[in-house]
Amino acid sequence: MLTKKQLDLLEFIHTRLQRDGVPPSFDEMKDALDLRSKSGIHRLITALEERGFIRRLAHRARAIEIVKLPESMGGVPSAPTAAGFTPKVIDGPHPSPAKPANITPDEVQLFARELPVMGKIAAGVPIEAISHVDHHVAVPGQMLSVGQNHYALEVKGDSMIDAGINNGDVVIISETNAADNGDIVVALVEDQEATLKTYHRKGASIALEAANPAYETRVYPEDKVKVQGKLVGLIRTY
Repeated sequence: MLTKKQLDLLEFIHTRLQRDGVPPSFDEMKDALDLRSKSGIHRLITALEERGFIRRLAHRARAIEIVKLPESMGGVPSAPTAAGFTPKVIDGPHPSPAKPANITPDEVQLFARELPVMGKIAAGVPIEAISHVDHHVAVPGQMLSVGQNHYALEVKGDSMIDAGINNGDVVIISETNAADNGDIVVALVEDQEATLKTYHRKGASIALEAANPAYETRVYPEDKVKVQGKLVGLIRTY
């Protein structure tokens, strides 16, 4: 079931694709639906994608394709899914799409972006500092903040399992050298070892806390710990 605004937007996109072969811009969609901001278009597009009516592509700007149409627009009725469940999946080891070009900051969060995977990060005892690009991974734009630099790391170890971070997961990190208490951070210890832990400042000391009772909290003088980024997302491959 689509709302009137969702149906109006789907009809507008479909008409423009039929006429021009390319989808309309965010500004055109906003004007056509008489909305005040492009954030409203973003929400409508996300709703249409979640309901399986459109698919957003990452290899070119404004890449939207119609997957199906509702019956009111001549579409074929959809077969019901078990218990109404529609899975949302982030695919695993497939080739990363190219970064889209010529899109606005409002539009960039609709598309996947390619991030470098900077090797492995210890969610356990700290391992050697990470400084090389191992490969790249495509990351949904919704995970990322416009204007911020990001990178990815593969998790090694189980010390953060109670925070939902498992061995083999890929974590998405926003580059920063500052953190608040309770943030999960990439911390460089004594300029030699990198680890993924929950950050707590206690006076002139920094506590790096695991999310697994099998691992003890490690406390260091503040000059021995450098924050290299904060956790903003996670990708898991089954």
